[in-house]
Amino acid sequence: MATGSMEAALMSDPTIKLPDDLLVEVISRVPYKSTCCCKCVSTRWRDLISHPDHREKLPQSTLTGFFYKTYGMGRDPRCPHVYQSVSGSWCPLDASLSFLPECEELDILDCCNGLLLCRRRTAPKALDDPGTLEYVVCNPATEKWVSVPATEYSLFVNDARLGFDPSVSSHFHVFELVTAVALNLNNKYDYCIEEVGIYSSKAGGWTHQIVWDNPIEILCLSGGAFFNGVLYLRSDSDTVAAIDVQGNYRIIPIPTSPDARGVPNVYVSRGQLYLTDHGSSELSIWVLEDSISENCWTLKLKVSYMQLVGVEYSSAGEHYGVISAHPEDNVMFITVESASRIFPQMKLFSYEMDSREPRFICDLGRNSRCPYLPYVPLFSESLADGH
Repeated sequence: MATGSMEAALMSDPTIKLPDDLLVEVISRVPYKSTCCCKCVSTRWRDLISHPDHREKLPQSTLTGFFYKTYGMGRDPRCPHVYQSVSGSWCPLDASLSFLPECEELDILDCCNGLLLCRRRTAPKALDDPGTLEYVVCNPATEKWVSVPATEYSLFVNDARLGFDPSVSSHFHVFELVTAVALNLNNKYDYCIEEVGIYSSKAGGWTHQIVWDNPIEILCLSGGAFFNGVLYLRSDSDTVAAIDVQGNYRIIPIPTSPDARGVPNVYVSRGQLYLTDHGSSELSIWVLEDSISENCWTLKLKVSYMQLVGVEYSSAGEHYGVISAHPEDNVMFITVESASRIFPQMKLFSYEMDSREPRFICDLGRNSRCPYLPYVPLFSESLADGH
């Protein structure tokens, strides 16, 4: 490099002479949000931060709280949701998502790697105007959002899921779960999933419609996880449905306790898919080792109710549930409903699997309800075709 060119480069980037290892060491000392800003310094900084070999050393975004619903008197009819922080490192969020355009009703359906999937209704403008219904995918950290058109079933569908992996692409997928009720429009309380519609933000439309030969019963707004391009949904039939973004699906058998009381649930943590199974006296935690093999689950941990939530709440086995796993740490999050029948209170706990220690986090009140959606902030400005 010529002397003049070197001097110009040093003025624009004083770190140009630093070896890559030393520069990565420097960047590793700053908070995650600042690391995202560092990507904009130069292509060299961006490539170093994004390189897979440096992920373990550089700070990663982490779970900061939960979105969940409330009910009863005094709730916001436009968006009856609350955001509860579990980390002091991130400021409180506006659960009403006021940066979105005004609407009559806004419902948060899912959260995946920093993006929220919502369904919004606009008020009728005239007597012959039914109003409009659409999905919205938004990033609360950057206040960017994208509209997703509704389908012919959307008016009758109560559940949809989001698939998004920012390490792969800025594009996302929406999975619309169509039940027998939506298809038949009858009075049967049948919530078996018979079809799944898939929307691709890259294609700009609904790209696949999966019709299941043997519908499986998936509880509305129950747990699920998007992992390695596949949406995993737990069912009531000792199986997990695995649906990829190309429209392929398979049913994976799962291990269950002979005295199971609740439906197993799935979560993503530390680059693995976890399964939690409630027995009458203990919780089992399994890890998916190979999604192709039939014998693919490995037992990770068994823990009693008393160990999970402490002596004070160990009698609340009938009224507890695992709601999430921490994305980077060996930590599970649990809700426990107090035994009081008049004014039951929902409480939030965490359980550290390495030290086997429970920790009370906060009271969620007596009007909270599922789904409890874990939120991991995404500070990237990119959202495919976003506003």
